[in-house]
Amino acid sequence: MKHYIGERSPMRAQFNPLADYAAKHFAWSFADGVGTVTLNRPERKNPLTFDSYAELRDLFRALTYATDVKAIVVTGAGGNFCSGGDVHEIIGPLTTMEMPELLEFTRMTGDLIKAMRQCPQPIVGAIDGICAGAGAMMALACDLRYGTPAAKTAFLFTRVGLAGADMGACALLPRMIGQGRASELLFTGRAMTAAEGHAWGFFNALHESDALLAAATAVARGLAEGPTFAHGMTKTMLSQEWSMTIDQAIEAEAQAQAICMQTGDFKRAFDAFAAKQKPVFQGD
Repeated sequence: MKHYIGERSPMRAQFNPLADYAAKHFAWSFADGVGTVTLNRPERKNPLTFDSYAELRDLFRALTYATDVKAIVVTGAGGNFCSGGDVHEIIGPLTTMEMPELLEFTRMTGDLIKAMRQCPQPIVGAIDGICAGAGAMMALACDLRYGTPAAKTAFLFTRVGLAGADMGACALLPRMIGQGRASELLFTGRAMTAAEGHAWGFFNALHESDALLAAATAVARGLAEGPTFAHGMTKTMLSQEWSMTIDQAIEAEAQAQAICMQTGDFKRAFDAFAAKQKPVFQGD
């Protein structure tokens, strides 16, 4: 049986990316439950275009139904993550657009971040070299981030005459590294060094460039072997509880955990514990 990107099944939706999905504006691969997105315009430090924004948004939306994809790695080719929106293919055309077109574009870029945050799979960023503008926002939208000593992360919107408020930066970045540090980066547009990013909690760990992708993939595979329904619940609650009071959060987590207690993986974990074995989770 074939299953296509975004297709719903009357039972459990399945999605085999190797058989059914060929990305046009980035590279996509799938193995051992882990899907890998590679931004691959290395000659330009992997900038985004109108088309790649849209295709990335659509992919992450479709992954909501991809039950065989358990975790995602996002990385860049050629020693850099992403230099942001392509100056010639995006910035130039934007200067000639009227407000309706501009708003359509800014909403589309924000939709990419929302799609990354809303897909249930944990997303692991593998970030080397330049990570700027929209690329920095894609990194920020990941659930975990691993960098290299050469990683330079810049929310450089003010350098092109725009507000630091772009694609959710003013909401996401302060929650990640603190209000004062985020304010400095968003006002000045300066690059955050890898050491700063690690110390401030932006990066979970740093690895040498030649070991980065393997390290990030190993983390993703470990997540893929876990209780993926429960991982999706964790991701949902991490997002939703920002706007809750403590009492609301505790009640929401009580309901969420009761749902997880009805899963097959919960029983598998108990049965494995009783048998003194390692549980083999299946994501249901």
